[in-house]
Amino acid sequence: MAIKNQVLDMTPLGMKFTVLQASADTGGKSLDLYWELLPKCNMTEPLVHTHPNAIETYEVLEGDMEFFIKDKWLSAKKGDKITVEKGIAHSFRNPTEKIVTVLNTHQPALKMEYYFEDACTILDKITNDRKEKFKMNMKARIYMSVLMGKYRNDIIAKNPPDFAIKILGFIGKLMKITY
Repeated sequence: MAIKNQVLDMTPLGMKFTVLQASADTGGKSLDLYWELLPKCNMTEPLVHTHPNAIETYEVLEGDMEFFIKDKWLSAKKGDKITVEKGIAHSFRNPTEKIVTVLNTHQPALKMEYYFEDACTILDKITNDRKEKFKMNMKARIYMSVLMGKYRNDIIAKNPPDFAIKILGFIGKLMKITY
């Protein structure tokens, strides 16, 4: 369970989140995060996804970035606020050479803090405790698919397609993948 000021370090993916308010702090109403998106974050394979049971909001605090909403990329700059309603396909990326900071909220929190914590654990496993560079190879795809299967109430992939995530997640279970 995440706690206030906890850093969820996903540097191999180009991002780092700091918990401003965990689910326990808000009675489950929200999970509030401060993001740092490193230069070129998510430029090759951004995870386009939906949150079937939560609204996600973003406020760009510093820098310029891009959001994929429904079916197109939109530019955002300092001061811009984006709200993504339940079930809407979305993603994000930092195409610039500068760090971008963002205030991010999931309402309600559901289990997203656990999802992020588990993603950090998986990153440690597939990058040998961050000693290797992250590569979206088959091992990473299987681990991430097992993760996505565990949190289907919170996050569902659209690209890569959900059916592929389900198949790779099943393979991961057969392989007894744990994290």
